[in-house]
Amino acid sequence: MPSKNKTKTPEQIEYDKLQKQQELKRPVLKNCIRAFWVGGTICLIGQAVSYFYIYFFDFTEQTAGNPTVSTMVFFAMLLTGFGIYDRLGQFAGAGSAVPVTGFGNAVISSAIEHRSEGFVLGVGGNIFKLAGSVIVFGVFSAFVVALIKTILTTWGGF
Repeated sequence: MPSKNKTKTPEQIEYDKLQKQQELKRPVLKNCIRAFWVGGTICLIGQAVSYFYIYFFDFTEQTAGNPTVSTMVFFAMLLTGFGIYDRLGQFAGAGSAVPVTGFGNAVISSAIEHRSEGFVLGVGGNIFKLAGSVIVFGVFSAFVVALIKTILTTWGGF
């Protein structure tokens, strides 16, 4: 196995200098501001959807969460199908991927990408490639937290 502390040849050193000169500088602050505003706008729309369910369907603040999440995931899937959410993701980066709408985008993007392979083997077999690990982690984490809470309340006297 070659050593990592290997000295570089003069050609490699010159190539590294050339590479650093040609490397594009990333506008980190600009990207953070975009992500903040787009992610915040998505959350604002989610809050409006939640208020919609509370006002028109007599949900409470606690019970409006599930239909709100479902609606936001549906909106993201719909916008991804029309190609709008992908452009939003290119503009906003993590601002569009971190909210729950990013989950909807991940699911439907995989389905769209593999639709040419058929509905069962293409769409059905690949729809949860990325999102499946998120679901498994979420279910396992919820189980662990519930187990800890049960142990603490049962044996801890809380």
